Amino acid sequence: MPSQLTETPPRGAGALDVGALLGATPLYDAVIDELHGRRIRIGDRWLADFASCNYLGFDLDPEIMDAIAPAVRAWGTHPSWSRMLGSPRLYPDLEEELTDLLGAPDSLLLPNISLIHVSVIPALVRSGSLFLDSQAHRTIYDGCVMARARGASLHRFPSGDLEALRRLLTAAPTGTPRVVCMDGVNSMTGNAPDLPAAAALAREFGALLYVDDAHGFGVIGEQPDASTPYGWRGNSVVRHAGESYDGIVLVGGFSKAYSSLLAFVALPTAVKNELKVAAAPYLYSGPSPVASLATVQAGFRVNAARGDQLRADLHRKTARVLACIDEVGLTTPNRSGLPIIEIPIAETDDVQAVGRYLFDAGIYVTLAAYPLVPRSQVGFRIQVTAANSDEEITELCDTLRGLAVAFGGR
Repeated sequence: MPSQLTETPPRGAGALDVGALLGATPLYDAVIDELHGRRIRIGDRWLADFASCNYLGFDLDPEIMDAIAPAVRAWGTHPSWSRMLGSPRLYPDLEEELTDLLGAPDSLLLPNISLIHVSVIPALVRSGSLFLDSQAHRTIYDGCVMARARGASLHRFPSGDLEALRRLLTAAPTGTPRVVCMDGVNSMTGNAPDLPAAAALAREFGALLYVDDAHGFGVIGEQPDASTPYGWRGNSVVRHAGESYDGIVLVGGFSKAYSSLLAFVALPTAVKNELKVAAAPYLYSGPSPVASLATVQAGFRVNAARGDQLRADLHRKTARVLACIDEVGLTTPNRSGLPIIEIPIAETDDVQAVGRYLFDAGIYVTLAAYPLVPRSQVGFRIQVTAANSDEEITELCDTLRGLAVAFGGR
């Protein structure tokens, strides 16, 4: 679903006629009756799925699926201790492997990113100052609101405007924590921030840079170049940007590229130990299901053996879609070549008709309607995965050609 807020974030979706929104298009609140590869059946209609965030296709990988049964036999379906009481051996093993992959000082696994934001952000900032990129994910905003309720001040700056951030940092009181919050790979545009510049500015003011790279982890990695634009190993935006973890806390999840219900914070060991007594999910929440832990463990093996080939194939398929968009005169804010492709709609009132056109053509996408997103961002989002076939990419491109003729672009 779209992640950005409308122009009035505190009201969120409460002002919507939810029933009217859900009934307006078959692309919302659908029941998926059957799955075959990246084709889904809704009722009697089969569609090519371009709404999945399973970027590497791990959700359909036989080697990864086969890892579930042995782990469940060993650990049961769900050890229900909180992590403070006890962690299955799977947890420390995964944290050690993840820390090595990320090149981070340490890591902490928790069930999901939303829980991380609402627990970790308040713990980090305490009664200090938060600085929030205006296009950061809604769940980061929720974490910042939680922190504000506990005494922190909250300041928003235009997305990517580091001069505006500098002014806010200059005006902020000293002597209390300062935390700058932003996305890594943005979940709508598919673009990453200028992380080295943001990190340098945060360090200049003694602020902590808190980065949510839910959509980048597993897709982008270290040492990108012209021949390998996504980089190697899929070890996230910090390594992709050639940055260190000095003054950076990285948040990421396995629910996208690794297709598993699990998330992490990469951080210094001392901060990890503080969070063990300050973050509610560690203290009180049940752990992720054993099946999720097992698929992450198997996913690490697959990533090491053939992850770079999958990313190369993903890049190739994404490049085909982006070339088609350029060819037919549609536009996208995607400058990165990453597999999140937002297409704005010229006439925002056409969004339901566009959704129906795509559905009828057998293409399933993420529809971004107002007021779930600002009017300037109304459109739809295509997410390409390595599991999408070349035939499905061709079907998508043919549909986009028809769409450009029927509705035009911006």
